Amino acid sequence: MASMVELRNVSKVFGSFTALHEVTFSIREGEFMTFLGPSGCGKTTCLRLISGFDTPTTGQILIAGQDVTMSPPYRRDVNQVFQSYALFPHLNIADNIAFGLRMKNVPSAEVKKRVDRVVEMTSLQQFVDRKPAQLSGGQRQRVALARAIICEPKVLLLDEPLSALDAKLRAQMRMELKHLQKRLGITFIFVTHDQEEALTMSDRIAVLSAGKVEQIGTVNEIYYQPATRFVATFIGETNIVEADVIARTRGQLRCRLEGGLELDVLDCPQAATDKILLSLRPEKIRLTDQSTGVNTFPGTISQEVFKGAVDELTVIVQGNLELGILQPNDGQKEYDPHEGESVFCRIRPEDINVVAA
Repeated sequence: MASMVELRNVSKVFGSFTALHEVTFSIREGEFMTFLGPSGCGKTTCLRLISGFDTPTTGQILIAGQDVTMSPPYRRDVNQVFQSYALFPHLNIADNIAFGLRMKNVPSAEVKKRVDRVVEMTSLQQFVDRKPAQLSGGQRQRVALARAIICEPKVLLLDEPLSALDAKLRAQMRMELKHLQKRLGITFIFVTHDQEEALTMSDRIAVLSAGKVEQIGTVNEIYYQPATRFVATFIGETNIVEADVIARTRGQLRCRLEGGLELDVLDCPQAATDKILLSLRPEKIRLTDQSTGVNTFPGTISQEVFKGAVDELTVIVQGNLELGILQPNDGQKEYDPHEGESVFCRIRPEDINVVAA
């Protein structure tokens, strides 16, 4: 698949502060790419460089194969949806949506045709004569999207557009955004600090920290194969444990964790040294009343917290090592231990990830 957006060794410096440091990656045509990271990590700076609102200190930016590094925003075939929606309060919804086309002197008949099409696509038919102040947050969000896509840009940039919505509406709008992107086939670049948002909607995720890209990958790769400690701890919950490799045999490692517990782990390029970090996702650790099978070890439940669909347990294992474990509350558990009880924990070698220190 062809690249729609490319950043080549792009840096952005503000005075003595480096917001983005030699970032290189490409975004495919028709892809839903998410920039994910904490506040100040450089994700919005990255978006502003692609849109042309900022210019890079060093490096090169290409859109559809064309170098746009120094091009102004209006000469780039991109459009942006802002966190504040930026709708014109004095115009009705139809005129807000049509604004970009009229600025380009598109004939009136074509404007009406395209407005009708995107109004139907975004389910805004009953609101076209209203003003933005008469709409809810979710409805205004759809208007902002309609206005952005009506000009049929090659790339649509979305800067935390759901952050002002309540939790239920955000969940609904995630699905609407994903379905809309698939229908349009436009490349979406979405900025968020919300892990669930990124995991729900994205084809790929770029995780940023301190102006650098920590990892780029699919949702499964980012979650189940985190490349660094930051990615492992930022995406979901995990247990990060230091370990020593004490044996290597036929694609497997024998590791001794801090505290003395020994586990088998699949060998991988990240385990090039004998001191490594292991990531054990809490939902991958199973509780049992039997000491059978590989990577089974005893422990005691020191804390139990009910969280609706799951119980969040803290289990103390060999060497006073604490492990967080999630147990589903699906009503079908054959084994249901509680705080203070002794248990056996089991995790498969393939469910343990080696991450870079």
